[in-house]
Amino acid sequence: MHVAIIMDGNGRWAAQRQLPRFLGHRAGAQAARAVIEAAPSFGAGTLTLYAFSSDNWRRPAAEVSAILLLFREFLESERLRCLQNGVKLSVIGRRDRIDPALAAQIDQTESETAAGAKLHLRIAFDYSGREAISSGRLGPDVDLLIRSGGERRLSDFLLWESAYAELHFTPVLWPDFGKADLANAFHDFARRDRRYGGLGELELGNGEHGKIYHVRGDRWLR
Repeated sequence: MHVAIIMDGNGRWAAQRQLPRFLGHRAGAQAARAVIEAAPSFGAGTLTLYAFSSDNWRRPAAEVSAILLLFREFLESERLRCLQNGVKLSVIGRRDRIDPALAAQIDQTESETAAGAKLHLRIAFDYSGREAISSGRLGPDVDLLIRSGGERRLSDFLLWESAYAELHFTPVLWPDFGKADLANAFHDFARRDRRYGGLGELELGNGEHGKIYHVRGDRWLR
């Protein structure tokens, strides 16, 4: 199962607490770590996180610098965790606009974690869905797309791959998003009748051609 998440709400979380936006992004990184650890227990084999869009370069230089620093720290801290827990880490998006040292760090992390088989963690950084389509750099189809923060749009994220994705929107700001929120998203997904343009269970009577899911504990089953 491929789960994709738009991690939205870091800045608003910080503003609500009268904190610098940088601390909102740092809290968001902690939330990401918790979700990465929990995702395989719900049946996710691939997890794609939207960390930095191509449009985010328009943000204030200080905020962009803080995000780049956090990304470096994340790669360093998660490399060992990935190796210990069988996680393959990949970064999708452009690399020509980042510092060569960061690009080299990405390459090293990808190489060292390439054998991970428990979870494929994909970080979308300097990513644009439109650019990915035009260049043919496409990934696996998304089953479940989650967006935190209350907004209800894709924001140029995995546009092609999400053609038949089930969408789950939550008002929870990303730094507050935890395992219980992830479970709610999976339970919501389990109730969906994925028809792919065909007939669903009710129309067919027996669900022969539909994919019907149910939840057992923390896992979803077909």
